[in-house]
Amino acid sequence: MQLPLQITWRNLEASDAVESTVREKAQKLERFAEHITSCRVIIEAPHKHHHQGNIYHVRIDITLPGTEILASKHSDKHHAHEDVYVAIRDAFDAAQRQLEDYVRKRRGDTKTHESLPHGKVVQLFPDENYGIIASSDKREIYFHRNSVLGADFEKLEVGTSVHFIEEIGEKGPQASTVHVEGKHHII
Repeated sequence: MQLPLQITWRNLEASDAVESTVREKAQKLERFAEHITSCRVIIEAPHKHHHQGNIYHVRIDITLPGTEILASKHSDKHHAHEDVYVAIRDAFDAAQRQLEDYVRKRRGDTKTHESLPHGKVVQLFPDENYGIIASSDKREIYFHRNSVLGADFEKLEVGTSVHFIEEIGEKGPQASTVHVEGKHHII
């Protein structure tokens, strides 16, 4: 970190043990993002007149070049946060997840979902409960009535656009799942 860690105590006495835990967890954040400029942690006990039943609120403000990440564990209903160490752990876990997401986005490591192969029904044999799909790469794929989702086998016609999941069957490629494409299906 370029600037020293700042810890702010609100409505409670500073504690060396708690401060040590916060410093340790803040240092671990640098494993997930190397360029942390600053880290500020606010530990608050909102009801300073109670001796038991305080639910601690922990807020972490992390500054990186070009962005700021705020992680907060602030729940009046989460009784596990009557323990300041649990509140600190949960807040740092949230901060870590946000840092990991930020770093993934910066690197371009976002998840992409492959689209399913698609094709058109070229042959139908309703009396024998199967059909043939011509895939976009010009292969013929067998499918059975039970592979068509939503009981849409009766709605199929030659020329119907479908997307499918392919597997190798006893006699070659076959579609284990067939989705009829419609106005709600985008490829």
